[in-house]
Amino acid sequence: MKVYTYSQARQKLAKLLDDARQEGQVQIKRRDGQTFIIKPVEEKESPLDIAGVSTDLTLDELNEAVRESRERI
Repeated sequence: MKVYTYSQARQKLAKLLDDARQEGQVQIKRRDGQTFIIKPVEEKESPLDIAGVSTDLTLDELNEAVRESRERI
């Protein structure tokens, strides 16, 4: 894990963020001894995100199927 001083972190913020993404996290150490960890936030996928399905249906056929299913209700 890379460790940056506070001054280095201020001057090289873009590189610090790139390193955090690649390595998982980086540390910033202040002159008074305090240490902070910077790490990327994990993107969570929605359970509703699903891959599309390829079919041979035309738009008219698909619309008709939807109309029929709604009429049954």
